[in-house]
Amino acid sequence: MTEKIAHLLRHGQPDTNVAIQGWVRTKRELKEFTFLEINDGSALANLQVVLEPSLPDYKDLLKKLNTGASVEISGTLAASPAKGQRIELKATTLQLYGEADPETYPLQKKRHSMEFLREIGHLRARTNTFGAVFRVRNACAAAIHQFFQDRDFLWVHTPIISASDCEGAGEMFTVTGFNLNKIPRNEAQEIDYSQDFFGRQAYLTVSGQLEAEVMATAFSNVYTFGPTFRAENSNTSRHLADFWMGVRVMAFCDLVGDMDLAEAFLKHIFKTVLERCPEDMEFFNQRIDNSVLATADNIINNQFERVTYTEAIALLEKAKKKFEYPVKWGLDLQSEHERYLAEELFKKPTIVTDYPVEIKAFYMRLSDDEKTVRAMDILAPKIGEIIGGSQREERLDVLEQRIINQGLNPKDYWWYLDLRRFGTVPHAGFGLGFERLVQFMTGMGNIRDVIPFPRAPLTVEF
Repeated sequence: MTEKIAHLLRHGQPDTNVAIQGWVRTKRELKEFTFLEINDGSALANLQVVLEPSLPDYKDLLKKLNTGASVEISGTLAASPAKGQRIELKATTLQLYGEADPETYPLQKKRHSMEFLREIGHLRARTNTFGAVFRVRNACAAAIHQFFQDRDFLWVHTPIISASDCEGAGEMFTVTGFNLNKIPRNEAQEIDYSQDFFGRQAYLTVSGQLEAEVMATAFSNVYTFGPTFRAENSNTSRHLADFWMGVRVMAFCDLVGDMDLAEAFLKHIFKTVLERCPEDMEFFNQRIDNSVLATADNIINNQFERVTYTEAIALLEKAKKKFEYPVKWGLDLQSEHERYLAEELFKKPTIVTDYPVEIKAFYMRLSDDEKTVRAMDILAPKIGEIIGGSQREERLDVLEQRIINQGLNPKDYWWYLDLRRFGTVPHAGFGLGFERLVQFMTGMGNIRDVIPFPRAPLTVEF
């Protein structure tokens, strides 16, 4: 049975017989033996393997053991005399599974630009950078589940196909069963969606928020974690069309409880990743962004600052810094405003609460002043908003009017309104863009580089 290289690097002992499987990273031929560096994706570091001429088919194998080739190697662990490595593997047998032509294999031993690696998305996970990214991403996902499972939250699977625009932004991908060359139309020459698969217009979901509220009214505390979609035509380093989102909803909870849980949640994720992926995080600190570890420490060991939107606007208006976008009560905060508050003013994560009603979603609870809603955003240094949440509107009459004010049809939300008719309860929740979290944690400059297969305008390869 083979063993993972990560386990051997940490716990392997000399004079132990083991077998490994992986891919050749480098080959160094000397007169008396050959060194291979093998990686199986379980760790940032490679395991050094020593091949001696006594190995069966030694000369023939050396011609084929190029960077990218896949192998299975059996042998005995030995203490390594080289600096920077504790053990190495002295091979007794080697099976070559797949060759890689050095003339055409694109991942030779040199640094490649992120733009080039996006063009070979089917191979980029084999690099040090993307290996580290996806191990951290895995640890983040595991930490999310651990946090909520330990607190008796129910993980619910919300639908990917939906008939409602949860955010009211209208940037949704349409799902249809129509033959696009023969789309049926009514007398007014409008598309007749009554003949479509669902009998009405349907979309890829932008959020599982509303469905999560349904489940929270039966199970009290629930969370979702799955893919969501936005048809926003933004070709930037911050936007994806297909990304993962987590939503948490707690019954019998207000905005203060929501903020407390969100803060504890972020601290837990960063702490868990530092414990599970120390080598990867050190790699990001050295090669990508030298403030990655300091940022993690800032998250874990600081109490988050809390200010209202109104207070934040006043602070921004007093700032001596010149902003590209205007600062005015009633306007949404831009990334530069958010980063100024978290990076320069408070120098730690900052929670902004009580936003103007006009710039937030219809389901957020209207405050007594009727000018603001009980919403909150957690702003992080270097990235801006990382979590958005609110206390939800539990009053039927207020919610109906908010839906109408947003230009939506209450009939489309009859089931959502029923939750206020039958056992309504104060409740609150928050959402997290998973890729934005991973980007923030790793210091990667482009959000397309923290998801295995990015989807964006004109980008749908792999």
